[in-house]
Amino acid sequence: MHLAYPAVLSALLFCTGLYGVLARRNAILVLMSVELMLNAVNLNLVAFDIWLSRAARDTLHSGQALTLFTIAIAAAEIGIGLAIVLAVYRNRGTSDIDRLRDTAEGPDDDGPDSDTSAAEKAEATA
Repeated sequence: MHLAYPAVLSALLFCTGLYGVLARRNAILVLMSVELMLNAVNLNLVAFDIWLSRAARDTLHSGQALTLFTIAIAAAEIGIGLAIVLAVYRNRGTSDIDRLRDTAEGPDDDGPDSDTSAAEKAEATA
């Protein structure tokens, strides 16, 4: 098989994952898109490892070893990411990324023990 076939497939998978990361608003779908991008990289690593091993017969297959590390890191990432998404969903009631951007209070936000009330804030903005 020629090297162009897995390279083109890998590029298509990566572009699909990139579109999913940029266009989706659900955190779980974003994590799935990141996994798709990592699988595209894995396909590329294995394809180039096989292509380079044809030139030198006594190679260590470093592309396949890197793929195993990538798979292990991806499994840990999806486990931790899914746990974070579930904890945020329990606390906030949504996994929409746009609504989760305001999770922390900024330096200009007042805490719950502030002296100003909501009516005073409304008068200040009016």
